[in-house]
Amino acid sequence: MSMMDRAIVSSALEAVRETSPLVSCITNSVVTNFTANVLLAIGAAPAMVDIVGEAGPFASIASGLLINLGTPTPEQREAAREAASAAVAADVPWVLDPVAVGALVHRTDLARELVTMGPTVVRGNASEIIALAGEGAGGRGVDASDEVESAFEAAQLIARNYGSVVAISGATDAIVSADQIIRVGGGAEMLTRVTGGGCALGAFLAAFVGAAKTRAVTPLEAVAAGHAVYSAAGEIAQEKASGPGTFQMHFLDSLYLVSTDDLDRIPLS
Repeated sequence: MSMMDRAIVSSALEAVRETSPLVSCITNSVVTNFTANVLLAIGAAPAMVDIVGEAGPFASIASGLLINLGTPTPEQREAAREAASAAVAADVPWVLDPVAVGALVHRTDLARELVTMGPTVVRGNASEIIALAGEGAGGRGVDASDEVESAFEAAQLIARNYGSVVAISGATDAIVSADQIIRVGGGAEMLTRVTGGGCALGAFLAAFVGAAKTRAVTPLEAVAAGHAVYSAAGEIAQEKASGPGTFQMHFLDSLYLVSTDDLDRIPLS
């Protein structure tokens, strides 16, 4: 990581811890507890507001919004539309996580509707990003069947059409704008053995882009910084863990304790 990159990541991390961004989460029922704990560990404030009539007003006063389509009930679908519209109107940054799009009809249709509303960030694996752009059939549920590099064209299409930063998760994550790609290495394989690792990352990014508004940090830089911090904490936790159970515990501790010096272990290019 270059000195400039380290300074940007450090600034983004400090912004989260100093401002304690309020993150409104419309997310799936499998991961709510883990997502909330991840946000609390890094210094953000989680709120799971997914009721029609409340989702919009709350999104408009939040620092950031996550819309995750993991278990999209009919009410959640309507709440997602309401919250996205309110966030756009209030200039609140928001993250769309199109879980399992392509393979499943209802969430695919909803994701393609929501992306036209211009999310600040779209986060997913390569198969989800390709499917969201209308260029593939999606992966196997939350698992990707495509490599990160194969989603670059789809990611740039989304970025150009909707003004979004697109974060593609993989062995090396890629953060894509219309004209730039930042690669973030590192991370922990054991995150794939814990339910909610990727979904919680979406909320994590909402905290980083929300807090970045208080600093001279762009959304692209904030998303790359969020990935770097998440990867560093994952590596530290994996070194201490004996399995997925203890990893989850150490991961939350590592997010709470992660320092600027810890970020040197994560390559950015």
